[in-house]
Amino acid sequence: MVRAPTSQDDDIMKHTTFAAACALSLFIAGAAQAQPVMRDGVLADAAGRTVYTFDKDQPGKSNCTGGCLSAWPAFIAKPEAVAQGEFGLIADSRQWMVNGKPLYYYAGDAKPGDRNGDGQGGVWHAVGSKPVAKAQPSAKAGGPNPDY
Repeated sequence: MVRAPTSQDDDIMKHTTFAAACALSLFIAGAAQAQPVMRDGVLADAAGRTVYTFDKDQPGKSNCTGGCLSAWPAFIAKPEAVAQGEFGLIADSRQWMVNGKPLYYYAGDAKPGDRNGDGQGGVWHAVGSKPVAKAQPSAKAGGPNPDY
């Protein structure tokens, strides 16, 4: 006999799904990486996972915090990684940058080669084969923007 799902079952499923999403974000964010490489026309990590830039970042500074970082984990360098050429590192976090723009993963990308984050909210972009413009200081002053 099969019983009908209860509200307690729904709560368990919600908590399990949330926990799995958090674990994935922590794994991605905690996995230190070598310098990004170009794969199939976009910038990616060594495993082929696409990396993205965020239009609301400042040069050399990430404005993605809190819930934003859950959806867009920072692309963190290995301790021994050395930035070269157009690539750099944010000193305090060791987050990779390209031309001063911090790089991120998208939690909605399930496998290497996915580009589901490209164009999200009109402010997230996969880094293509054409050169990324250098980050420019914003004309507005202010702190991290929660709009992600």
